[in-house]
Amino acid sequence: MTATSSFADPAVLVADVVQLRLRLEEALDQLSDARVAAASPLPGWTVGHVLAHLVGVGSSVARQIEHARAGRLVAFYDGGMPARDAAIEAAAGASAEDHVRDVRAAALRVESAFAALGDDDWGASIQHRNGTVLTVAHAWWRELGIHLTDLELGVTNAVWSPALCEHLVRYLAPRVPEGTRLALRPTDAVGGTHTSADGAAGWDLGSGELLTVQGAAGDLAALIAGREPVGIVEIRRDGAPAVLPELLPWP
Repeated sequence: MTATSSFADPAVLVADVVQLRLRLEEALDQLSDARVAAASPLPGWTVGHVLAHLVGVGSSVARQIEHARAGRLVAFYDGGMPARDAAIEAAAGASAEDHVRDVRAAALRVESAFAALGDDDWGASIQHRNGTVLTVAHAWWRELGIHLTDLELGVTNAVWSPALCEHLVRYLAPRVPEGTRLALRPTDAVGGTHTSADGAAGWDLGSGELLTVQGAAGDLAALIAGREPVGIVEIRRDGAPAVLPELLPWP
């Protein structure tokens, strides 16, 4: 697709965050202490680590927004990344009951922060990455949607809305390495609303040697996010099977 903003309208974002949180609550009904201690798809992290991370991000996002409305700038994590990592380690081994309580509270705190925003507040400055309330709200949208699938509690990228798939692909476009053009071509109705520069349904990312990647829109977004697809994805170069190049770090 042509290079346009990766940010969705706040109303779309808020509605989708609520739906993702509801799916999260349903998934957490299955959470057990054994599942908390099980390995997650993220290297070195258990499911408990993922849940503790979600709590930390949600609390930090809500705090950024709450202070921004009062014209204050605060750090995303008190004590920076070392404190963030220590908090995750400290909370990872908590009971399933404690994780469910804390994740739900953090998610609802974010939604309360959203609900308090006026139209002009979305552009208020925050300290995190010198962004705005809108940019940090999108960060929560990404984190909630992606880590919901990392819990492996029966929820896959199939629950990602067209708006979230669109946002993820656009936001993560800088991960495509130099010299590569990825032509992402969705094969499902979710991707049918997207039109690339050449008129085909899908997204064009980067420039250089062409790789065509076909699959469900959620799977295409998952690949760019560094997650495994749940369906069949075909990657081709000049019509022959190929592999996805190593992607650059997250922006």
